[in-house]
Amino acid sequence: MSNELTTAYQVSAPSGALDAHMLMILAIMLVAGLLGGAANYYLAERDERSANDRGKYLVLGVVAALTVPLFLNMMSSTLLEGARTKPVDFFAFAGFCLVYVIASRRWFENAVQRLLGQVEQVRKDLREMQQEAHEPVVATREEPVAGSGKEEARDSLSYNDVEILRAIAEENFVYGNLAAICERTGLARDFVSQRLAALKAQALIETRINDKNVLHWTVSAKGRGLLGEILDARDEARGS
Repeated sequence: MSNELTTAYQVSAPSGALDAHMLMILAIMLVAGLLGGAANYYLAERDERSANDRGKYLVLGVVAALTVPLFLNMMSSTLLEGARTKPVDFFAFAGFCLVYVIASRRWFENAVQRLLGQVEQVRKDLREMQQEAHEPVVATREEPVAGSGKEEARDSLSYNDVEILRAIAEENFVYGNLAAICERTGLARDFVSQRLAALKAQALIETRINDKNVLHWTVSAKGRGLLGEILDARDEARGS
């Protein structure tokens, strides 16, 4: 057997025990994890770290470094196997582990912050829905506005406000489902959200819970009266 074939066989032959190559990779990951954890500790804000957290950063750094082979395998990288015949790749692997550990902390913190923000937003929406659900229906009712007050309320409504009122009056929209209202009216999401708040402040729309404990938008008695007058006026104008 030639020397080239012997060398290739030695490189590719599997081994049941940890060889020097695998031990070197493991040592690099451990050292890079510790160094990266220490770097993350000193890169953190002073109010976010304490002496007791130093061990936590080191452990998390080692955990992140131990996932590097999995990441390289998902990328179909040959960096680990190439280091068998090209020892300089050990330095590239060590640098990659160190950068990976430092970058993984920032990525993890951003993901946690986004998740916590979404959870907090859901909690806020649930609190608002519960508060509105416990409000008595009588409190949301308004006495009919007579005279000039009713005319002012009618004149303050724009064409888009009327379309939103008519869409809510004709369909049963779940509270918070702005996409359905936007699709029905063809208006922008931010605009619909602002106008819904304004219409509710004017007691033209309200929220009610159905038999399935689902909160829905509804047009109040005052809103239905104004909407009927506006639509009748439109029909008269078209007829004339």
